[in-house]
Amino acid sequence: MTTAAQQTPALRLASLPVTEDPRWARIVSRDKTADGELWYSVSTTGVYCRPSCPSRTANPKNVTLHDTIDAARATGFRPCRRCNPDRPTLECENAALVARACRLIEGSEEEPSLEELAAAVERSPSYFHRLFKASTGLTPKAYAAADRAKKVREGLATGNSVTAAIYDAGFNSSGRFYEKSTGLLGMTPTRYRAGGANEEIRFAVGEASLGAILVASSTRGVAAILLGDDPEALVRNLQDRFPRARLIGMDRDYEALVACVVGFVEDPGIGLDLPLDVRGTAFQRRVWQALQEIPAGARMSYADVARRIGSPKATRAVAGACAANNIAVAIPCHRVVRNDGALSGYAWGVDRKRALLAREGARIA
Repeated sequence: MTTAAQQTPALRLASLPVTEDPRWARIVSRDKTADGELWYSVSTTGVYCRPSCPSRTANPKNVTLHDTIDAARATGFRPCRRCNPDRPTLECENAALVARACRLIEGSEEEPSLEELAAAVERSPSYFHRLFKASTGLTPKAYAAADRAKKVREGLATGNSVTAAIYDAGFNSSGRFYEKSTGLLGMTPTRYRAGGANEEIRFAVGEASLGAILVASSTRGVAAILLGDDPEALVRNLQDRFPRARLIGMDRDYEALVACVVGFVEDPGIGLDLPLDVRGTAFQRRVWQALQEIPAGARMSYADVARRIGSPKATRAVAGACAANNIAVAIPCHRVVRNDGALSGYAWGVDRKRALLAREGARIA
């Protein structure tokens, strides 16, 4: 005889009354995120449904839960006409439409218009615009600009001339590109092609109670704030980020800036207002701007940040942008936590994240 401890999770769930099965709560709440993960059949109506079915909630005494669509079909019941459980979910269909639009943007010589993209996926321009932004975190126009910038970077990296790279990426005039080149590449196209050669990066390393802190700046502003245990490792990290730049250290004037950062880490209440040289994609810059608006002592979830930037479905992309942040504390990704309030990963260690939050909380308290 199989004991409860020997049963698999699936068997243990099957032995529970439906109302005590945690999957039932997802059906009652019509949880769309459960679609594709489970199904249920109703004996009195002879149908099987997806969890988000808009029909009136069935009596749990008449319900059987299923882990696969095949198990639901095996009941011999018919698929519900309201939720169409045999078809892909609306979210999957929308994701496929957005993916198709992205491929059209990436494969076009010139930027397609919103109307052209919407017609290609058979949706109205206004609906498609909302759908695209919710899925990618960017408007179609911003996505196209980011794709063209990527193509310019790839063209410059393969040795093409600056002019050839600009036109091959779909810019129909060099003037239009040069207007935005510094924001797109972080430097001029010629300097980018040279891998940042001759770019001067000043840096210094300080010590705080959280360990070593390296601060580095270009002529535009602070380009990196790195935290760690080993100062030499931080310098090597900086060299990897700017492989062809000329690094200038041991500058006493610059060390005063590092002292300001160290002071902020030790006492967040003094504030930190520095010019930043932010280098990232259009979406990453939107996320990082939102992070800078989170006040000291406050916390937001990744979902909160996604809603703040107008892309409520881009939670994972927000988490990725936080992980890609190179400017610790000045762009306070440590203030972003999971939905349940738990501390998730932090590029410079969860213990440092916990300490930073504790200090800010103590200051506010």
